[in-house]
Amino acid sequence: MHIKQITISNFRSFKQQPEIQPFSNGTNSVVGRNGSGKSNLFAAVQFVLLAPMFYTLRAEERQSLLHEGSGTTAVSAFVEIVFDNSDNRFSLENSDEVVLRRTIGHKKDEFFLQRKRATKTEIMSLLEGAGFSKSNPYYIVQQGKVNALCTMNDSERLRLLKEVAGTTVYDEKKAESLVKMEENKSSIGKIDEILETIETRLDELRGEKEELTQYQKFDRQRRAMEYTLYDLELQKARATLDSIESDRTAGTEALSELHEEARTTHEAIRGIETRLKTTSNALRRNRTLCKDLETDQSKAISQRTKLELECKELHEQVKVGEATLKSNATELKKLAVQITKAEKELENDIQPKYDSALQMLTRLTNERDEAQKKVDGLYAKQGRGRKFTTREERDQYLQSHIQELGVDKTEKETALRENQDALSNLRRSAESDKKELEKRNADIEKKTLTLQKLDKAIDEKKRDRLELHDQRKEQWRKSEELREKVKESRDFLHQ
Repeated sequence: MHIKQITISNFRSFKQQPEIQPFSNGTNSVVGRNGSGKSNLFAAVQFVLLAPMFYTLRAEERQSLLHEGSGTTAVSAFVEIVFDNSDNRFSLENSDEVVLRRTIGHKKDEFFLQRKRATKTEIMSLLEGAGFSKSNPYYIVQQGKVNALCTMNDSERLRLLKEVAGTTVYDEKKAESLVKMEENKSSIGKIDEILETIETRLDELRGEKEELTQYQKFDRQRRAMEYTLYDLELQKARATLDSIESDRTAGTEALSELHEEARTTHEAIRGIETRLKTTSNALRRNRTLCKDLETDQSKAISQRTKLELECKELHEQVKVGEATLKSNATELKKLAVQITKAEKELENDIQPKYDSALQMLTRLTNERDEAQKKVDGLYAKQGRGRKFTTREERDQYLQSHIQELGVDKTEKETALRENQDALSNLRRSAESDKKELEKRNADIEKKTLTLQKLDKAIDEKKRDRLELHDQRKEQWRKSEELREKVKESRDFLHQ
């Protein structure tokens, strides 16, 4: 038996390794640089042969065995080994080749034998039958193992020879057998105790059985006596029942006659009640109709009164609007006349008077200033010698006087400008009032047209509402009639 072929996919450093074949049936050597995957090839063989380090793998250990190179991430990996079985080392019939395959993923660890799914136990049994046993881990010699074997002492070599020869397996089995024998002895003791308990219980049950037999005998006698008593009582009860049944038959016949008479009477009463209900329903419908008519009449009267009041209010509002429109027109005409008159007065009388008054004021102001200057000059000449002792005082006085005259002139010019601005404001105010008056007249005309349209729309809506109200009343009357008819039909059916 030897390895013929190995196929590796996504296992450690092997991404997609083609089939490695053929292997020699003698000695095979794997050479390569450091990091080329020699150790990973050795680990792949151990992985398939269920070496102790690969026997049970957790999720993180399976993840560490997947290829982590460039490209897409590997989600599963497998290693497949083909053995030459020409010497029938593996106990498979008519199989010159044995194909073992192990596949792992994030959540799976599967085994295949001859490319068919198998369990780990089946694979382990097949390997142990071929000599790959967990108890003899020396079917694979790892690096440094030979050096360690050479440096062993005698006791260690003896233990190694026993492990290689497989005798340790028998020692372990012997120890297990002794343990099982002790367990069996304790179990036998427990069984003996249980048997003693069962024997004791059987003796008790035998006594209970005799008591039960005697009880069953007396119970049969008791039931026979009870049956005899029950039979006698049953015969008496049947005789009494026969007499009662004859009496009941006679009473039933008399009761049937009374029921027939009562049924006839009830039918007559139902007929009278039906006619009475029909008459009452008709009377109730008529009363309801009268009440509805009276209600409609009162509503119509109140509606008519309300509409008349609304019409009066609308007429009054129209009259008030017309009066307001007329007063507004009259007021507009008066305002137009006043504006025209004011403009004419402004142009013909006030403006010329204002201009002439302004010119006269300017002239009088100039004359007054000239006269004042002459008077001041005369007074100055008269008392200049007495008033001023030096020329500087005189010049200072004259300068202050000139400044006062300049301030007076500025104030008068400011007053003149203010009067001109007030006149311009009055003209602009007159023009804006005229425009506002025209705008209000147009708004009044527009609102009058809108009011007329709204009056027409209100009248149409009121007519539509009255028509719909009449239709609703008619439908309500029909519904009441149908409801009464349905009620009468139900009463007739119940009768």
